[in-house]
Amino acid sequence: MDPGTSDGEQQPPPQDDRAFLGHPKGLLTLSGLEVWERFSFLGMQAILVLYFADTVAHDGMGMSPGTAASVSAAYGTLVYLVSVAGGWLADRVLGSYRAVLWGGVLIACGHYTMAIPAQAATWAGLGLISAGTGLLKPNVATMVGKLYRTDDDRRDAGFALYYMAINIGAFAGPLITGWLGEHKGWHWGFSAAALGMTLGLIQYVAGRRHLAGRRHSAEFALAPDAMRRALRNIGLGVVAAVVVVAGALSLAGWLTMARFVDLLTLVSVIAPVVYFWVMFASPRVTAEERGRLKPYVVLFLASVAFNFILFQAYSTMILLASTNARTTILGFDFPASWYASALGAFEVALAPVVAAAWARMGPRQPHASHKIALGVILGGLSFLLMVLPTSGHADDTYKMAAWWIVGSYLLLGLGDVLLETSGMSATSKLAPKAFSSQTMSLWFLSLALANGIQAQTVKLYDQVSKPAYFGVNGAIAVAVGLVVIALGPWLRRTMHPVR
Repeated sequence: MDPGTSDGEQQPPPQDDRAFLGHPKGLLTLSGLEVWERFSFLGMQAILVLYFADTVAHDGMGMSPGTAASVSAAYGTLVYLVSVAGGWLADRVLGSYRAVLWGGVLIACGHYTMAIPAQAATWAGLGLISAGTGLLKPNVATMVGKLYRTDDDRRDAGFALYYMAINIGAFAGPLITGWLGEHKGWHWGFSAAALGMTLGLIQYVAGRRHLAGRRHSAEFALAPDAMRRALRNIGLGVVAAVVVVAGALSLAGWLTMARFVDLLTLVSVIAPVVYFWVMFASPRVTAEERGRLKPYVVLFLASVAFNFILFQAYSTMILLASTNARTTILGFDFPASWYASALGAFEVALAPVVAAAWARMGPRQPHASHKIALGVILGGLSFLLMVLPTSGHADDTYKMAAWWIVGSYLLLGLGDVLLETSGMSATSKLAPKAFSSQTMSLWFLSLALANGIQAQTVKLYDQVSKPAYFGVNGAIAVAVGLVVIALGPWLRRTMHPVR
């Protein structure tokens, strides 16, 4: 049995092992899916905060910039909180392939719903996208890990190529949705996101024979049909109960948008604490696996610090670009949302360079904890850079050169490539066997927590000076990265087999 796969999961054909740039052919299928999923998700996210902040007269939601950024962050929190359920369903009921398939279907339906010009359709669509992304995201990354043996030196390079594909979508999405949103209307942009996800589903199904994870997980593969039906009914009952309770509280006037945002932040803090406790206490986790979970807590917190900065590339940075940055380069005018494409472009360009460097260095490459620490530091520096062009202005009417934000995104993009590829690869190696998909869900809970914290702090965006806002947040991220470097010797000892 390949140690990189779970019992009961189908493995890809052996002849596919080096069919795609020296990697398994299944990597092409999964990367292709992520191109279109990120095209739809980040294309929509690049215009979401602008849509929230636009006036009702211009078909927007009429929110203040701080509120728009907070609600956008709360949506991100919900997306990644649902990933816990997605990992559980993949491990226990659906298997990775079906979880990803149904997740993609829900995402596509959500984007099609958001294309309807009505506020109710917006909230319903965001709910569908949240549920679908929670099923899809952790399980695609898990399926990438299952293409390799645990001791395969190609793993980090494979994740880097996978992450490059993600950012092809991240680059193209804002270009299309941003142009449509500004020139045709926000809901035209949402329509483009819907089409992108549909194309991703088509190529995913077409390439399914190259993938592992097309069966139910080992624990439930032989379970009676009645058990599986009971699990599904329990899940549907929980969802129905949540919907009913939320609807009742809304009608009673208690569940306002502000309280909903606060509630999501609270859940984003509690969920990872509970999840770590469950995994540490589980009798299905061996002492050796439990020892590898301890350093994983450090990696988790490093991911929170970095992604707190990263996700603001689609909220406060876009708001700053729309009000205080020039949107003209060499005489060409472009939508402010196109700045988000710069982040994707840098990651597309840098990911193969990083992948080639790791492959060339082999066992001599930096330890995963150092890669992650450097990523966090670069994220902090991307915000500290913004202190310079936002300082020394008597009012808020100035326009900074486009290169400031582009430079910030360059630092952020390199940091993202270093942290996310190493983090996802380390997660797939450190995961206890009984929690393989769910540990990847735990990695995505770090993104939920980052968004949950952001949902509160971005409320200050309108209340403090821009240099103070970007400076303090950036300095905290740099400090976290330095702490991870200081813990390097302990992390290297305790993270075996991660190198």
